[in-house]
Amino acid sequence: MNRRLERGLRSGGYGVLALVLLGVVWEGYKAVGSPDGFSIGGVRLLPRADDASMPHVSQILQRFGRPEVAAEGSPTVLVAVLRAMWFSFRIALAGWAGGAVVGMVLALLMQRFRTARDALLPYVVVSQTVPLVAIAPVVVGWGGNLAVLGRPWQPWMSVAVISGYLAFFPVAVGMLRGLDSPTAAQLGLMHACAASYWQTLVRLRLPASVGHLIPALRLAAAASVVGAIVAEISTGTRGGVGRLIIEYAQSATGDPPKPWTALLGAAALGLLAAGLVGLVDLTLGRFVPAAAAKGAR
Repeated sequence: MNRRLERGLRSGGYGVLALVLLGVVWEGYKAVGSPDGFSIGGVRLLPRADDASMPHVSQILQRFGRPEVAAEGSPTVLVAVLRAMWFSFRIALAGWAGGAVVGMVLALLMQRFRTARDALLPYVVVSQTVPLVAIAPVVVGWGGNLAVLGRPWQPWMSVAVISGYLAFFPVAVGMLRGLDSPTAAQLGLMHACAASYWQTLVRLRLPASVGHLIPALRLAAAASVVGAIVAEISTGTRGGVGRLIIEYAQSATGDPPKPWTALLGAAALGLLAAGLVGLVDLTLGRFVPAAAAKGAR
């Protein structure tokens, strides 16, 4: 437990360091870059370094503390971004949870039955090649004809479904690999002990899958945030970071730092979602036997 906690804190420290280095690179490019960017053969390879395209980091941070709009009683940009993050976070969390459950069920089914693996795995892979902008109208159309516990389908539910659509894939593939990770010797030992399928699943395969499942859940968390933000834009759902990015982008000409505040909110939301999976790692890690963990590696 302590080792996993130390590793989590170290990863968090590296993340903060990466953000600092990104800010240094940003300001360094502004100092030496051309206001017209760098192009070869009419193709721009590096962005413009002017204040309209790349405002200073200090300007972006200061914009968080100023009112969102020039109106009395308007909240600051920081408050508006935090509210949008909270809205999108709840939807992404619902999508992540639903996608994780679906992915785990599919992994268990594909591991148990070879026919199911041969039939489902190609479609699981192909499903991720369909653009979200093509899925969004279909999900919204279906949702308009559904009711949940007698209540009409809400717009945020469509966003959660699209978010879960991205989240289930890494969980299904990662857990399937984990369930298949025990060695022949480990499986032979369970067979020699006359263990049933369910005993082998609970005592060997599931513990061995944790080492593969945690990274998959972390990827699914980030994917669920991306899915939620893109779905908010595609479906026109208001209140989240997705719509905030569109609204702030309209102010880019007269207020260049403003759009970057929404983008930073989206990035922070993704990091937060992935970081929270570390709590799952701390919870499940203690149930992994040494032999199963060695087999997962």
